Order: sequence, then C-alpha cells, then structure tokens
Amino acid sequence: MSSHIHPIGTPGQPWSQAERDAWLARQVRHRSHRDDVVARVEALRDRFDVEQYGELVYGEERFPLLAVRSRDWRDDRPLVLVTGGVHGYETSGVHGALQFLEQRAQHWAGDFNLLVVPCVSPWAYERIHRWNPHAVDPNRSFREDSPAPESAALMQLVAPLKDRFTVHVDLHETTDSDETEFRPALAARDGKPFEPEGIPDGFYTVGDAENPQLPFQQAIIAAVSKVTHIAPADARGEIIGEKIAAEGVILYPFKPLGLCGGVTDARFTTTTEVYPDSPRATPQQCNDAQVAAVEAALAFVRDHG
Repeated sequence: MSSHIHPIGTPGQPWSQAERDAWLARQVRHRSHRDDVVARVEALRDRFDVEQYGELVYGEERFPLLAVRSRDWRDDRPLVLVTGGVHGYETSGVHGALQFLEQRAQHWAGDFNLLVVPCVSPWAYERIHRWNPHAVDPNRSFREDSPAPESAALMQLVAPLKDRFTVHVDLHETTDSDETEFRPALAARDGKPFEPEGIPDGFYTVGDAENPQLPFQQAIIAAVSKVTHIAPADARGEIIGEKIAAEGVILYPFKPLGLCGGVTDARFTTTTEVYPDSPRATPQQCNDAQVAAVEAALAFVRDHG
C-alpha cells in the first residue's frame, strides 16, 4: 500500500468491530511459523531446553509459543531474556534470535542463564503484520489485563523470574512499511490524523527513559556499527520524533507505554531497531546486527555489570 490514507474506516472516527472485521479479512498468510520458527527451535533440543509456554488459538489456527533455555542454570549467573517477533513483521528480530541460538548462545551459556523467545507473535509473523488478529499491538500491551494474548503469555512466562533478570534485549525493526501502512492504520483505527515521522536510515536502540543505562546502549551501538550503519539524527536532533540521548539512542518510558522492554525488572534493557529496507543492508546483515547487539549487551554486563 503506497497511500498514507488508510482504506478502512471514516477519517476522524475510531474503528468499530465492523472495521476491525474488514481489516482482518484483508490479512493474507505469507509464510509459515511452523517451517521458519518451530522447525528451527525443535532442532535445538540436543543443546538447549525447549518449552512450550502457551498456545495461541485464532479461529482454526493454533500457534505454539516456544521458549529456549540454556542448560544447567546456576543462581550465581546473571539471567538474560532475549525476545524477538513481538511485532511479527519485523523479520530480523525473529531470525536474529534464532541465529543467536544456533551460532552463539552456547558461547555465553557459561556466564549467563539464557531465556530466548524467538517469536512472540506467530500469527503476525505469518501475515507480516504489526498487530494480532484483533488489531491490537502486542508491544503496547505488556500490562495487567493485557488485551493481547501474545503479551499475556510472555508476561506469565517471565513472572516467576521477573525480579531476577539482569538483561533484556528486545529485537525489533523500523521499516518503510511503518510509514506506508502501519502508522496510517493506527491513525485510522483510533480515528486520529496521520502525522508522518520519517524512517531513520540505519540501526538505533531505544532505552528506558526511567533507566537509560547510556554506556550500555552505547556499547551496543559501537558493536553494531561494525556490521551495519547507525541511524543519524534528523535536522531537529531526533529519531522518529524523539530527541537522541546519544548517537543512535533514543528513550521511551517502557513500563508506562506497555512495551515489551519493560516486561522484567532487569537493570540493563534495550530495544534494538534494525533498518532492513536500506540499500546498504542485506537481510543477513540485519540478522547479524541483531546478534551483535545481543552479544554486545552480554559483553558489557560481563565486563561492567
């Protein structure tokens, strides 16, 4: 879709259930969660503990929710959460988490207890969409009485360990389709005018405004800059409408906004934002950038935490 005016609904009026149904009828399955994610996770069982922490049931479709743990957890090791695919369309979030598990996680398992959830939102992964079938954004739904089953399930998974986490890295992308489809859809759904923000050309991180940990964010930026380019600030010194706190770093209040980055009480938290639509970045570079971000986070905590 190239227009910034969304085809569903009446401008200025929030969607009713009829508009939500019309939106859902337009969604098309493009890829397979079972083939792309479940099969790769199952192949890890010889090296890691794999658990199904829930199941999404949407109509006749069922999606297992899978988490992967490093083995031989010890109380003296920092606990780390890595999440991908909270927004299912953000492909390198999912594939970067899987690549980390397949290629690098065992290297770090002696220093950390690792919990990796590669695909929080499998229905949206298959549709290459931001929302779930109810037109709800899981990444604004990490709160009590969550309207998103995806978010509620992850919250339940981490609840027994919530205050024990040291690190949480949440893997995301900022795409051109944010400006052409997803932000216009959000404005249409809520009956608000669409206000373009622009798409930053490059990687950046989002830290928690209530706990920025800027040296931690900067260590991630430095590591990822060796893999792909870092997003510059615009003429106003902003990235997606937020003032930069450091090169390639902006801040959001994670918990008040119901963001996945606030699902634990970890001291070190970050949300990565890869730019996959850049002519300067390949899909493999995007996956590599996500892995580099996770490893930089772990290295920083190992050396400075």
